[in-house]
Amino acid sequence: MIRELHIESKGIGPHHASKILMEGVNLEKAKALMIMIHGRGATAVSILDLAQYFIADDVTYIAPQANGGTWYPYSFLMPIEQNEPGITSGLQRISEIIDFVIASGIPVQKIMLLGFSQGACLSLEWIARNSKKIGAVFGLSGGLIGPNGTLQNYSGTLENTSVFLGCSDVDFHIPKERVIESAEVFKKLQASVMLKLYTNMAHTVNDDEIDQINSMMRIVLKK
Repeated sequence: MIRELHIESKGIGPHHASKILMEGVNLEKAKALMIMIHGRGATAVSILDLAQYFIADDVTYIAPQANGGTWYPYSFLMPIEQNEPGITSGLQRISEIIDFVIASGIPVQKIMLLGFSQGACLSLEWIARNSKKIGAVFGLSGGLIGPNGTLQNYSGTLENTSVFLGCSDVDFHIPKERVIESAEVFKKLQASVMLKLYTNMAHTVNDDEIDQINSMMRIVLKK
């Protein structure tokens, strides 16, 4: 059953008061937790629908809703300042959720972050900027944010955090070159990276990606 979760925000951007939904077991019973970030024009409810394909038990799923259905207004390849304050506000909302669940007793190594499309871009940007060793990161049809040749000088180390990147090789919204470039950035940040490009796949999530997520979730649950 989907229910609402109240997490106080100290931000002032467009997403500071965004609704947050939760599905799965209650936090006090969770053996792992996944934060799910929806894409442009989608909803927290729609990204939570993915959870039905995950086979792990005793997991809590949390999904924030972007104000107006979009985390930032333009392509993730545009200059970052043109997509502000949306990017900063969305990143802040992810930080607030992670701080909340850690304070609720969820070990950081049991936290997973998943995003699709625009939500994948935001999720990957968050982990690259924060260099936090969490359980796993799943970027489905997304890449790091910024124009070509201007990716930030990310610092820190992800200490072998598992990062999965899956995307079509002909995605209209997400150039495969950016996905490959993002994978290289995460390798430099000492993440354990798996990159899979799917031939002629639509802008969607496929069965193999679900299988990869389930495999990595099993590992997180055993930690």
